[in-house]
Amino acid sequence: MDTTLATRALSTLGHPGRLATFRLLMRFAPQGVRPTEIATALAVKQNTLSHHLSDLVASGLANVDRDGRSLFYSVNIEVAEALLSYLALDMGRARPDLIAPIQASLAAPSNGPWNVLFICSKNSARSIMAEALLRDLAPNSPVQIRAASAGTLPNSTLNPWAIETLARNGHDTSNLRAKHITEFQQPDAPRQDFVFTVCDAAAARDCAPWPRHPFTAHWGVPDPASNTSDTDTDHAAIFAQTYALLRHRITAFLKLPFTALSPICLQTHLDAIGTDTPKQG
Repeated sequence: MDTTLATRALSTLGHPGRLATFRLLMRFAPQGVRPTEIATALAVKQNTLSHHLSDLVASGLANVDRDGRSLFYSVNIEVAEALLSYLALDMGRARPDLIAPIQASLAAPSNGPWNVLFICSKNSARSIMAEALLRDLAPNSPVQIRAASAGTLPNSTLNPWAIETLARNGHDTSNLRAKHITEFQQPDAPRQDFVFTVCDAAAARDCAPWPRHPFTAHWGVPDPASNTSDTDTDHAAIFAQTYALLRHRITAFLKLPFTALSPICLQTHLDAIGTDTPKQG
């Protein structure tokens, strides 16, 4: 990245509103986000957000794509990588006292056991189903995996339809409980190797970075609890669809050849799983 492009990118990120917008887009990367969802998450007016997004696109830090009548904004990973390289390698001259601490914090997962954490807003349905699924499917993996889940909102309770769906599919639900994310952010909490958000609200939340920077990805799943139908049949069908989607993605995760993948390739696979859906029919 040349100095002109770096100056433009740094100037764009020098505004708190644009920086907050870019940080949110990074949490969804490489997926795109609608402006309405960004405005809600950041509590900013639509016209203000429009200026922020326009500036990010003009600087090359963000992309915008149209899908039908909707616009989706996403991070330009190549430009973001170039900016970080400019700061660390060009301006910073790759000084060991600058680079070494970053490299040490990005230590790859060991050969196991690995801790995998699923996060959603309430830890009542999607993330708790993901925890049970991974817990019961992981024994077939060559690497020992410990599954957990948490919510960003306190005082949640398990959704009875989620519990019923898990039980109907043969999962033991006796030890499942709703947990707040702070339980996993304590100094003595286990290191997380993988952290996946399964709802947009959790991904949009600006939380502190995880210690030792685990692999992260957004595996957004529609909220089955938002269904307004009054019939048990509809509720059961929607939760069954959620279960099937989560099982599909977790199965794909467990099939990854972890030891054969570089960190970049592994991240690419994790991102791809977040948009993968079961084939119909």
